Amino acid sequence: MPKQVHLAVHFPGVNNTTVWSDPEAGSQIEFSSFAHVARTAERGLFDFFFLAEGLRLREHKGQIHDLDVVGRPDTFTVLAALAAVTDRLGLTGTINSTFNEPYEVARQFASLDHLSAGRAAWNVVTSWDAFTGENFRRGGFLAQDQRYERARTFLQTVMELADSWRGDEIVADKETGVFLRDPQAGRFAHTDAHFDVAGRFDVPRSPQGRPVVFQAGDSDEGREFAASSADAIFTRHGTREAGQAFYADVKGRLARYGRERDSLLVLPAATFVLGDTDAEAAELAHHVRLQQTSGATALQWLEQLWNRDLSAYDPDGPLPEIDPVVGEPTVAQGRASARMFTDPVATANEWRALAEAKKLSIRELVIEVTGRQNFVGSAATIAATIDDFVQAGASDGFILVPHIVPGGLDRFVDEVVPLLQERGVHRTEYEGETLRDHLGLPPLRTAP
Repeated sequence: MPKQVHLAVHFPGVNNTTVWSDPEAGSQIEFSSFAHVARTAERGLFDFFFLAEGLRLREHKGQIHDLDVVGRPDTFTVLAALAAVTDRLGLTGTINSTFNEPYEVARQFASLDHLSAGRAAWNVVTSWDAFTGENFRRGGFLAQDQRYERARTFLQTVMELADSWRGDEIVADKETGVFLRDPQAGRFAHTDAHFDVAGRFDVPRSPQGRPVVFQAGDSDEGREFAASSADAIFTRHGTREAGQAFYADVKGRLARYGRERDSLLVLPAATFVLGDTDAEAAELAHHVRLQQTSGATALQWLEQLWNRDLSAYDPDGPLPEIDPVVGEPTVAQGRASARMFTDPVATANEWRALAEAKKLSIRELVIEVTGRQNFVGSAATIAATIDDFVQAGASDGFILVPHIVPGGLDRFVDEVVPLLQERGVHRTEYEGETLRDHLGLPPLRTAP
């Protein structure tokens, strides 16, 4: 029997994947855009809607990045509103473990799980820079090992709070009102190097018991954190071979934590471009890449590696002959891509060699190294490719990132989903009520 393909949608509000200039592009902050994407995903019987979080607008050379999204509504507010306009779709939010507090996050997710009748999920992330920390009273940032240690204890504390209510501790009495059968219900106390909290949790146990836990991160620490604690991992490995390697590595870590291979789902982000034919899709994909990478975008992206002002260079001309500036401060703030380059000079030399071999300008080179479309082709081609990835052990499914909001998912649901259903690898109706049901995760066991 073939493996089932898990599908989700990422609302692309915290990246530059979206083609802002397209006539069909809509608002990134109006609720109608969120609702359209979520309802489309539910019509396609997707597992969940995924909302990323941005805690500070990105800056480039000291100014708000003019190609970044303007405004980022609060994650919990949006997801709670979506709970009212959807019935089965899971609602996943990215919430930072570096600058939040366990009690607040536990309370918010428990409330969302109640409001949605068991559809809440938490993408646990850490923050890597002091730039973002300036928005918070704690400020600063933590070294990578401390970030993940705080994330582990943060998650542990949230789960303890969620589990402080057992199953049947409140009894409704018409004369006296609601009272606690167990006077210890909701009591919690947690002390470690990061937290010292004690009290009584004020939200009864939610339908799922706790939110489904996602983790996003490709470092060794991130993979280990996912293997020990997460229900699903969000990754960027988009090719078949890279996906298989990542999949085998993460799944291979589960046994040391006493977990089965199917207890953690691997769900890469994936972009797509659909056409009536493969040739038409390829042509459209090239057009989309040009829209995503204007001359200004190309120069600003290159400046993240070079760490210097390159505004005098022609984006349609050759790459700079000067070398990158290594070290702090960086010209780009709040962009993880600015820290991807462990050896900027070596990377610059690689790019120069690539540009010379293929006769690429700055803009063409940036398009080449930041290619965004994972799946390009007709509906039949894309359905077959997605199915192949899952059956070959490169992923358990995909979190799709449309390049147009709010209508960018419509055609995929109308054309690709029916073909996956014909293959017998995508549901034809929701069989369960909760997100754990959709993901095939076992029910949580509660302490007696």
